[in-house]
Amino acid sequence: MPHVVVLYTGNLDQRSDMTALCRSLADTMLTVHAEDGSQVFPTGGTRVLAYPAPHYAVADGGAAGKAAGGDGDYHFVYINLRMGKGRSDAVKTQAGDALLACAKAHFATLLDERHMGLTVQVDESPGQVYDGKHSSLHPLFR
Repeated sequence: MPHVVVLYTGNLDQRSDMTALCRSLADTMLTVHAEDGSQVFPTGGTRVLAYPAPHYAVADGGAAGKAAGGDGDYHFVYINLRMGKGRSDAVKTQAGDALLACAKAHFATLLDERHMGLTVQVDESPGQVYDGKHSSLHPLFR
């Protein structure tokens, strides 16, 4: 079930290859290992989906950015990893740190040149009422 959902201000589509970010985040997830050395996230179940927000409001709308000499065009990216329960706190932290490092590397130039916020959160799904699945992907990786 490891799903990553990326929500971002639509103005990033002009400045960043979000498909490349998705691939990098997925590849990063596949490098996370448990204490026993096993891969934490199954290859066939790893998914990263990104959605631009066409309508958004960030901070003061750009006033401070303009006052600082910029164009006031703020950017924001929210990355949420949702995983099933059962992983250790160390593994959850490792996964979050890895995703944050990946995103920071992807957006390094933008973070240096523009005003941008980046958040990564890891959620566990302990109280699922229903978790129906069907996939023809998993057999490819067994």
